[in-house]
Amino acid sequence: MASLQPVRGTHDLLAEDTRRHRHVVESARLLAERYGYLEMVPPMFEFTEVFRRTLGETSDVVNKEMYTFTDRGGEEITLRPEFTASVARAFISGGLRQQAPLKFFSSGPVFRYERPQKGRQRQFHQINAEILGVAGPQADIEIIELAAHILEELDVASACTLELNTLGDTESRTAYRELLVDYFQVHRNNLSEDSQQRLERNPLRILDSKDESDRRLIVKAPRVSDSLTDAASDFFLRVREGLDALGIVYTVNERLVRGLDYYTHTAFEFTTEALGAQGTVIGGGRYDGLIKTMGGPVTPGIGFAGGIERLAMLSEKILPSPRPVAVIPIGTAAQTPALILTHQLRQAGYAVDLGYTGNLSKRMTRANRLNARCALLLGEDELARDVVTLRDFDSGEQQEVALTSIVATLVPYYPDGTEAVRK
Repeated sequence: MASLQPVRGTHDLLAEDTRRHRHVVESARLLAERYGYLEMVPPMFEFTEVFRRTLGETSDVVNKEMYTFTDRGGEEITLRPEFTASVARAFISGGLRQQAPLKFFSSGPVFRYERPQKGRQRQFHQINAEILGVAGPQADIEIIELAAHILEELDVASACTLELNTLGDTESRTAYRELLVDYFQVHRNNLSEDSQQRLERNPLRILDSKDESDRRLIVKAPRVSDSLTDAASDFFLRVREGLDALGIVYTVNERLVRGLDYYTHTAFEFTTEALGAQGTVIGGGRYDGLIKTMGGPVTPGIGFAGGIERLAMLSEKILPSPRPVAVIPIGTAAQTPALILTHQLRQAGYAVDLGYTGNLSKRMTRANRLNARCALLLGEDELARDVVTLRDFDSGEQQEVALTSIVATLVPYYPDGTEAVRK
C-alpha cells in the first residue's frame, strides 16, 4: 500500500504555519472589533441552491469549482466556496432585517476545485467582512478602510496596490452589457471557448479572462465608464472622495469586474507582485441585489474576503511560540511532586512542559528543543529541603528557590507577560 498523503489541493498546517495563520486572523479580528463588526461562524456547508442562486450560473465557481454532493437524506449539499452567500443566507434565515445595519466578521476554510497554486489550495482559508443595510458610499469607504488597515497591521501595505472600479447600478450594468455583447460578437471566433459561452450568459465575465487571445480583445473593449448613469457616476465619485480624504491611495482599473456575478457599484482588489501571477490578497465589492435574489428583503451590502495563506506568506510577522518552563523530575520519588508543581504553575498562568519519560540528559535536551526559558530541577535533595533548582537557560546560572515562592520567582523571567504567562 502506498504511503498516505494529503489529498491534492490540501496541506497540513503545522506549528509555524498555524502561528502565521493565527497572526493574520487575530490581527484582522481585533481590528474588525474596533470597527464594530460582530464575529459570526456560518456552517461549512449549505444547500447548493444558496451558492447557485447567488454566485451566478455563469461564474466559474458554480460551473467548475464547487464541491457538491448528495447527502444521505437526498439533499444536494455544497462545501462553502466563499462566505458572502452564507452570511446573506444567515441574514434571511435569522430574521435579522430589523437589526440592520449589521457588520459581520468571519474566518475559516473555504473549498474550490481548482488548480492548486502558490498561496491557494483547494481547501484554503479566508478572512471575511460584510456590511449589510447601508446603501450609501460610507459603507464602501469603511470596508476598504478596514481592508487597508489590516494590511497596515500586518506590515504588508507597502507591497500592495489598491485597484478600484465601479460596475454601476442596474441601468448602467444593463447598458454596458449590451455594448460588450455588440463588441465581442464581432470578434466571437477569436474568443476562447469559455468566453464564447460567457458571451451568451454574462459578457462582463469575459473581462476577467486570463486567456491571451481574450486579453488582446479586452484591451479595445468598451469601458464601463461609457455606460454609467449620473447616479452611478456620482456614487463612485463620493467613494473616491472618501478614500482621498482618508489618504488611501488607489488606481482606477476599469477592467476589474471580480469573479462573481452578484457585484454592483464598487469593486476593489488589493494586489501584490510579491506572490507571482496570482497576486490578489484582498478583494470585494458591493452587492445590493444579492439578498433579494435569495428571497429576502431588499438589502444593500458590501464586503471583502482576504486569502489567509497569501497574507501569511506576505507578512514576515509571526506569533512567537511561548517559551515554556521545563519541569524536570530526577528519580522516581520526584515524579508526583513534579506533577503537582506543573499543575500549580499552569494554574498560575505559566506555559509548562513536563516530559513524560527520560533521564536528566534527555529531558534537558527536550527543554532546549522547546526553547524553554528555564528549567526547574526536582530531585531527592530538593524534596528533602522543599526547594527546587531553577536553571536559567539564557544565562546558564542556577539557584535554589523555595517551592512556596516559585510562582513569584518566575515572574521576572516573563516581564511582559507575552511569552509564557497567559493570565
